[in-house]
Amino acid sequence: MKDYTKLKKVEEIVLKLNEFLNQKPLFYNEIDYDRMPNCWNTIKNSFKKPKKIIHIIGTNGKGTTGRFLATYLYNMGYKVGHYTSPHILKFNERIWINGRDIDDESLEKAYQFLQNTISKKYLQTLSYFEYTTILAMRCFGNCDYVILEAGLGGEKDATSVFDIDLTLVTPIDYDHQAFLGNTIKEIATTKLKAIQKKAIIGKQIHDEVYEMTKKYPFYLDYFDNYEIVEIRKFIEKNGFASYLADNLALALSFVVEEGLEFNLKYLKNIKLFGRMQKLNKNLYIDVGHNPLAARAIVNEFKNQKIDIVYNTYNDKDYKTILEILKPIIDKLFIIDIQNERIANKEDIIKTAKELGIDVEEYKNIRDKTTLVFGSFSVVEKFLNEK
Repeated sequence: MKDYTKLKKVEEIVLKLNEFLNQKPLFYNEIDYDRMPNCWNTIKNSFKKPKKIIHIIGTNGKGTTGRFLATYLYNMGYKVGHYTSPHILKFNERIWINGRDIDDESLEKAYQFLQNTISKKYLQTLSYFEYTTILAMRCFGNCDYVILEAGLGGEKDATSVFDIDLTLVTPIDYDHQAFLGNTIKEIATTKLKAIQKKAIIGKQIHDEVYEMTKKYPFYLDYFDNYEIVEIRKFIEKNGFASYLADNLALALSFVVEEGLEFNLKYLKNIKLFGRMQKLNKNLYIDVGHNPLAARAIVNEFKNQKIDIVYNTYNDKDYKTILEILKPIIDKLFIIDIQNERIANKEDIIKTAKELGIDVEEYKNIRDKTTLVFGSFSVVEKFLNEK
C-alpha cells in the first residue's frame, strides 16, 4: 500500500527544488569561473568518490557517447551514473542512474542534503548548471562509474572540478564562440585543457584538433576490423543514424581501455531520446543546434526532400545552418518558442526566404518525412503540443 503522506512530501520537496532552480539564470553573458571550484572545495569531503569518473568533452555527440557507455557498463553489472544536459521534458532526465532517470524521492534526498551542506553564499550564487552538477554528484555517491558530460566548455566547465580518471573527446567544431573563442584552435584549446590524466580522441573534422591531440590514443586504435564492422552493423540493425557508429566506438574504446569484455549484447535496451530518434514512419526528432549537427542531418537524408520544423537560439549561426540544410528541405516550418534566448522568428523567416527556402510558420506537420530540429527547446515544444 502506498504511503500517500510520504509521496505528498516528496512532491512538495521536488517542487521546492524546481522553484529554487527556476530562480537561477540558465545562461550568463559573463561567468564567474572561480565560483564552482571554490564551492566544491568547501564541501567535497562530504561526498563519496566513485570508482572512476569519465569526462566527455567536445562539441557534438557527448550525450549519445555517454549513454552508450553508461548503458554498456550498467548491463555488465556495474552501478553507473550518467550526467547529461539539458533535459527535454523533465529535469530528472539529467541524472540517469542504473538504467533509468532518477526518481523524485532520490532527487528530494539529494536536494535536502545540498541545502544543508552548501553555504548560503553559494546557494545564492551558484548557477543552474553548477548546482545541478553538484546535485548529480550527490546522487552518484554509490556508483562504480560516473560519466559526466561537460556543458558548453572544457577547462572551466563545472564538471571539470572533479578528479577525472579519463576524458573522451567527441568532435570539436564551432559553437558557443562568445565563451570559447572564434577559431577552432581557440575552441579546442579551451576544451582540451579539461583533460587531467588520460584521454581518448574520437573522430574529428578539423586537422588542427588531430594535431593538438596526437599524443593521445585514437578511438579506432582499440578495435580490429571485425569489431568495427560489428559496431556499424549494430547501429544499422537498431535503426540509429549512421554517424552514431563513431560515438559508440568512442564509448567502447573506454571499455577496451578498462580491460572489460567487448560484447555488444551489453547494449540491450539502449535508448537515445531526441537523437535522430524516429517516432513513427515519417517523424524524427533531433536536439542538434549547430552546423556540425546540420551536416550530420544532411548526410542521413541525402537524396531526399523533407520538411523541417525549426527554431533556434539567437546566438546560433542559423544562416549557415540553413545553408547546410537547404539541399534536403522541401518546406521549413518555424515553430513558436517562448524563451528569452530564442532567435527572432521573423529574422529566421527572412533569412530562409533570402536563401530560397520555402518557409512558413508552423501549424501542423504534413503527411511526409519530417524532422523536428534546432534545439532542445524546439523538441520540447513540439512533443508537448503533439
